[in-house]
Amino acid sequence: MGTMDFKTDPSAVTLNLLLIVHPEETASKQKGQRERQTESSRSAGLQDDGNGNSRSQPPQGRDLNGWRVSREPCKQTQAVTSYSNEGTQVTVEIHPKDTTPQLFKKLSFGKGPRRLPSLRGQDNKGFQRTEAPRPPGGKDLHVYPWDKSSLKSMPVDLQQFEKLDAYALKVNVKNSVEELVKALLKQARTDLEKVRAIWMWICHHIEYDIVGYHNKSQLPSKPIDVLQTGKSICEGYAGLFEQMCSIAGIQCMKLSGYSKGYGYKMGQTFTGDSDHAWNAVYLDGRWHLLDSTWGSGAVDDSFTKFTFRYNEFYFLTHPALFINNHFPDNSNWQLLKPTLTLKEFENNMLHNSNFYMLGLLTAHPETAVIQTVNGKASVSVDCRSATLFTFKLKGTDEHGLMTLKKHGMKLDIYPQKTGSHKLQIFAKPSKASEDVYNCVLEYVVECKSVDKAMRFPKDLHQPVGPSWFTERQGFLRPSHPDPIIHTNDGHCSVTFTLGKDISILASLHSDNSSLTEDMRRRHIMQIHRGNQIELKIHLPHAGNFVLKIYAKKKSDPGNYDYIFNYLITCLNTEVKWPAFPQSYSKWVEDYEILEPLSGLLPANRNIQFKLKMHGIAKVLVQAENTYPLTQSRGYWEGTCNTSGCREVFVMVHENANHSFYSHVLKYEVETQ
Repeated sequence: MGTMDFKTDPSAVTLNLLLIVHPEETASKQKGQRERQTESSRSAGLQDDGNGNSRSQPPQGRDLNGWRVSREPCKQTQAVTSYSNEGTQVTVEIHPKDTTPQLFKKLSFGKGPRRLPSLRGQDNKGFQRTEAPRPPGGKDLHVYPWDKSSLKSMPVDLQQFEKLDAYALKVNVKNSVEELVKALLKQARTDLEKVRAIWMWICHHIEYDIVGYHNKSQLPSKPIDVLQTGKSICEGYAGLFEQMCSIAGIQCMKLSGYSKGYGYKMGQTFTGDSDHAWNAVYLDGRWHLLDSTWGSGAVDDSFTKFTFRYNEFYFLTHPALFINNHFPDNSNWQLLKPTLTLKEFENNMLHNSNFYMLGLLTAHPETAVIQTVNGKASVSVDCRSATLFTFKLKGTDEHGLMTLKKHGMKLDIYPQKTGSHKLQIFAKPSKASEDVYNCVLEYVVECKSVDKAMRFPKDLHQPVGPSWFTERQGFLRPSHPDPIIHTNDGHCSVTFTLGKDISILASLHSDNSSLTEDMRRRHIMQIHRGNQIELKIHLPHAGNFVLKIYAKKKSDPGNYDYIFNYLITCLNTEVKWPAFPQSYSKWVEDYEILEPLSGLLPANRNIQFKLKMHGIAKVLVQAENTYPLTQSRGYWEGTCNTSGCREVFVMVHENANHSFYSHVLKYEVETQ
């Protein structure tokens, strides 16, 4: 034993350390004693995992695809590090001088001349040597469940990282890990900036190794191999990250455990080997979690292609969110208070990164499997700001009713078959320019009975009913805020205040009707009174109908845009209402029919007319004979007889100096 100084040149690092060197035989004997002590503490090969679960503890785990990964215990023990030097193995314990043995720093030497890793980067003076990583303690813990305060476990201003991120992406060093770290840290001053630079480089330069996943013999495992090949699986990502942090003087741990990643099935249980690896870094006196594998990109469903798609969510993720899809072997590394059991992890709803990056907060229910009650299951989501949603139940949105709320959405599902159904919820920001929805939630709906009465028309579009979105389009203060309108007599009326100068178009749709497009519109009559609009609906028969509403700016000569729809239900089989009269282009939107409202008039009858029209010189009703209407207090009134005719027209004389009349309305007459 003695002290040793490494002084190869004036800029070298001087370490005053106590070295204890064991021959490999002695080290192996000590290691065997430790392993036997560990084994003797287990019962029948089972070990408590710190979460109240006894399960087998193989010495190694597997990544997402069955690749074996290290399962190092994360508690602090006396560390022994073995190095190979020209075929001779020795075990070196490194301790501060005059102290009891304790892990001080793990040093890893590659091939070639053996030297200490550089702890000094250009423009990064005064590096402190890496302390022994301490186990997580009370000050590292975050409250569970998530308090909705932040997606990160520490304050992070991403705008301040813009220059550093751009610099890190351009660094192109692959000859050694040390040289890469040295280059990256030229623009990093704080520990947080150092971690950020390392994170950004790995996420944008190391791709997931699809070939290695399929052929483990070709899989690079050492950090230098991962660096030079530019690819690996999670174990390689985490190992490279750990070594780069160590060189940079940052305490870092490689963690392993279960994950809800590729291949995960909702509601599945986890047994046996670990399937994923990630990291913990020590910053500002606390441990923080990150996953550079998932931060780098994604593989396709067939697991044949990897695409770089940077994901900020997995950088210093809040532990209460990280636990959604990462369950460490050692429960202390959940960094949570209280910790979750494996059973809770299995049962909890999976919230992927899209869920939180879109500003969503919570989802109910919080379990992955939902049981229907009387054929119905309900899901709701809360979010920070206005968000658009849609859904798929077994690939279709026909069997549900989704409504948008100011801060979320509510969905009622009515499966039309018993059994298990996959339910996916999609979302996008309200101001997104592209019509691309991201999957944010997945459930399994277990249906034991079917509610046949809740079979919706195929033309029903999700979401249903008025919302903050329809308000933005100019539809304010709806008379019916709910998505379903019930009517017993087949009549209903919907009113809005229009907040914009828009024209409205509405149509009625049903699976059981053979209505033409024109007749779909003629069962709805628009009545305008100032900035108020009323849609009067007469149903042609009983059943479920979709009321679709379109709009466009009055100044816009283009087509109408779909805005939203209602579901109208009528169970009265006696209902059979004719359409409203056909209107022509000269019928101005603020004209109003008081009577007759039916577009089908009885034969051989005197029919009373009362119409509200302005700016008109004369009004005539043309049947077999012509009948003038008289004006009284803003209304044009009179009668006509339907004998001997099949059609009745209302005509207006707009200017007393003109001799021609314009058709404005057309009625049909019943056949005798």
